[in-house]
Amino acid sequence: MSVARPLHSDRLITLGRISGLYGVRGWVKVYSDTEPREGILNYPEWLLVCADGGTSLAVESGRRQGRGVVAKLAGIDDRDSAAMLQGCEIAVPREQFAATAPGEYYWADLEGLRVVTTEGIELGVVDHLFETGSNDVLVVIDEADGRRERLIPWHPGEVVKDVDLEGERMVVDWDAEF
Repeated sequence: MSVARPLHSDRLITLGRISGLYGVRGWVKVYSDTEPREGILNYPEWLLVCADGGTSLAVESGRRQGRGVVAKLAGIDDRDSAAMLQGCEIAVPREQFAATAPGEYYWADLEGLRVVTTEGIELGVVDHLFETGSNDVLVVIDEADGRRERLIPWHPGEVVKDVDLEGERMVVDWDAEF
């Protein structure tokens, strides 16, 4: 994945959320969208986006715990303080992501790309992606057609012919009527 598209310093990417409490010393359970799950701990500071606003907190410690992740955040030293963070989303600036190899992409970089067929027919914009087990799937929304939704398999080379992050466009070999 080459990061060729200009990235804005104010662009925040949500990586997970505080899902619960762990112990009595301020540790929290974290639902992480990163792969592997404990990859969220590689970011030394999190912006916590909560219902009542946001705050930036340093990650003091963390580890994989069972199927999830637990973390200790700076200044959160008891269960009551940790409880105030439940449900907060965890975000980091996009520029903190590690560089990628050519042909590899972060999902966050694919979202928002215009999708066109190899024949030049506009299909819409990548709204989000999801995993199916066998492959990832692009959810493409055609806002001009009453928000029609297309599910296109992420198969680089076979279905996805070109990704141009700088031009904010993806070319796919896909039937426009499907």
